[in-house]
Amino acid sequence: MKKRSKRFPDALKATRHLTRVDALLGDLIKEVGGIKIELDPTETVYESLASSIIYQQLHGKAAAAILARFKTLCGKGGRFPHPKAVITARVPALRKTGLSGSKIQALKDLSEKVLSKSVPDRKLAHKMTDQELIEAFSSVRGVGPWTAQMLLIFTLGRTDVLPIGDYGVRRGYAAVYGKKQMPKPKELEALGTKWSPYRTAASWYFWRALEIERYKKIKFED
Repeated sequence: MKKRSKRFPDALKATRHLTRVDALLGDLIKEVGGIKIELDPTETVYESLASSIIYQQLHGKAAAAILARFKTLCGKGGRFPHPKAVITARVPALRKTGLSGSKIQALKDLSEKVLSKSVPDRKLAHKMTDQELIEAFSSVRGVGPWTAQMLLIFTLGRTDVLPIGDYGVRRGYAAVYGKKQMPKPKELEALGTKWSPYRTAASWYFWRALEIERYKKIKFED
């Protein structure tokens, strides 16, 4: 069954704003075209975070196989497991799915925090700021600010997220602006103030820049 999806909010407003405030970024936007971020409105915060934990440091196919076994063990009818089922699942059984000990601990911690509401669901998340959500998601074992920011972008569709520690965003920025060194995270944060309130779109375009052949060949100084 095909997942429902929706387009990223304010995409046209974002490209117009970025083109107006930043000529080089505007040129990149013309070359790349419109924003192509598809959101899944049916995916819960819990599912997104649990999947992120499982996929950490693994190739896609291996992680997908582990996720499928995890669903079979703890879920019903191929559906994503309920947090209670993960909490009560025995560690040896979870290990047989291919999960490491640290990931099992992370998934159980996530499940407990979802049930206690310290990790918000979608409804509550809509009432919270980006920073409040990053702090809440990062409270989960094994989840850091970068993972939290990816959830804000690709699950919740937040429009003003700039993952300043992301290698691809930093490298893409340096390539587009002809810099010999990638900006430090704090430097990128300061540079990015002019892209607000559409820093998510700017980040996406810097990721796309690395798919352009002339930028792939650039080597940066340490």
